[in-house]
Amino acid sequence: MLNFYPGPAKVYPEVRTYMTDAYDQGILGAPHRGEQFVQLSRATVGLIKRKLNIPEDYYIFFTSSATECWEILIQSLTKHKSYHIYNGSFGEKWCDYAKKLRPKSEGIAFDLNEPMPVEQLNISADTELICFTQNETSNGTQVSATTILNLHNRYRDTLIAVDATSSMAGLNLKIIKADIWFASVQKCFGLPSGLGVMVCSPRAIFRAKQIAERGHYNSLVGMYEKMLNYQTTHTPNVLGIYLLRRMLEDRPFIKGLEQELVDRSAMLYEFFGQLPDMQLLVENEEVRSKTVVAIQASERLVDDIKKRALHHNIRLGNGYGPWARTTFRVANFPAILNEEYEELKRFFLHYYS
Repeated sequence: MLNFYPGPAKVYPEVRTYMTDAYDQGILGAPHRGEQFVQLSRATVGLIKRKLNIPEDYYIFFTSSATECWEILIQSLTKHKSYHIYNGSFGEKWCDYAKKLRPKSEGIAFDLNEPMPVEQLNISADTELICFTQNETSNGTQVSATTILNLHNRYRDTLIAVDATSSMAGLNLKIIKADIWFASVQKCFGLPSGLGVMVCSPRAIFRAKQIAERGHYNSLVGMYEKMLNYQTTHTPNVLGIYLLRRMLEDRPFIKGLEQELVDRSAMLYEFFGQLPDMQLLVENEEVRSKTVVAIQASERLVDDIKKRALHHNIRLGNGYGPWARTTFRVANFPAILNEEYEELKRFFLHYYS
């Protein structure tokens, strides 16, 4: 089965060997307070920083998912409200969830074919956390590094949190331009779901200590205190962390990976943009995602293409949210081989022949 679903996505084939090694090395039964886990955690944190180009003074935390990070950040870094900027379903869900915890939280939606309207934002001084999704999986858009820099420069005194679920470990993110970045590993990391990675600046940790919120199992200040010794507040996904370490050991540095994905995304957009009865959902090239390609067509055509593809052992991504019935999505993640995209192209060319 060729898997182009944008998460959970194709895992690296080496994962099979990694899992066998984990069993043989006793990782699956390793105590999470023991030295074996501490060494594993320390090594993994070091690799995350080196391979993903993360500043040395930033802190790394392990969670169950990116969705859990939404909760941790609102609980531990806000007393009153956060501000959410979104153009798709996942950014909007983060906003809706924040309002359940902090009813004064605010959000603004912008068009999927427009850049984030940084100059038009009116974020009040009492906002404690600005939140957005760097790569919106639901519609195949992204927020550029330049836009993030502009937001950072305009609101220097406010913490900025970025959901990078569909781009971390695929793109060379400018980590220093925001305070918190997080992702789940079932996309660009090429690993099974069940593990999240959260990256926090010294300023974010300072703010967490100021608020000193300790009312939840994964309160950020408690997570920070445990990770000083490379431990977690909870019994973690030890296997997931081991797989993450092994994957990072075997993967190139993020700068090289990013260039491969950027080049391949250009090929995919050019290919799908020329197919009859289809159009790219995101018309503005400036805001198109490099890791999730969204293609729009009639509901009938989308349904037929997905069924025919599955018959040929090709799994395409369903549409999501408002675009659920009229789009399909194609993941452009590092674990997927160039030859697999060539086979995908052959399928579509045969479909129209």
